[in-house]
Amino acid sequence: MQKLSEVMTRGKYVVAQVTAEHQLKKRLSEMGMVRGKVLTVITQNMQANGAMIHFQGQRLALSDSIASCIEVLSVNELAEQELKPLSQLNLKQSCLVAKIGGKKELKRRLMDMGLTQNTLVTLVNTAPLGDPLEILLRGYKLTLRRSEAELIMVREISI
Repeated sequence: MQKLSEVMTRGKYVVAQVTAEHQLKKRLSEMGMVRGKVLTVITQNMQANGAMIHFQGQRLALSDSIASCIEVLSVNELAEQELKPLSQLNLKQSCLVAKIGGKKELKRRLMDMGLTQNTLVTLVNTAPLGDPLEILLRGYKLTLRRSEAELIMVREISI
């Protein structure tokens, strides 16, 4: 994990967290800059001039002070990791969704609930007997059967 102001290569990154004062954090969250969102670095941070990013269909220029408040993870670096089923995560472990297997109808339903590629997911809780699993994604909690979680392949990350 690194600060957006320290990123020196172009590519896709996932927002891990925003650490700023309350007003700035609120403004960034209103823009959609929250944990789990994917952004693309267009120009790297040169000589503390800030960075140009592509975020939610628009180009944004971020000053060095704002970029230093945003911590990101490189999607390209994570792509080299082994895939494992979502059901095998430990509690409070975060991951990125890599792909979803299963029948077409199930894949569509899971994608409609927000489980798409490069979505940041955290395993929040499990039932006493291990089924179902409660995950946090896109700001809400979702409960899945263990059999459904077996079909969701993820890459572990540490936040």
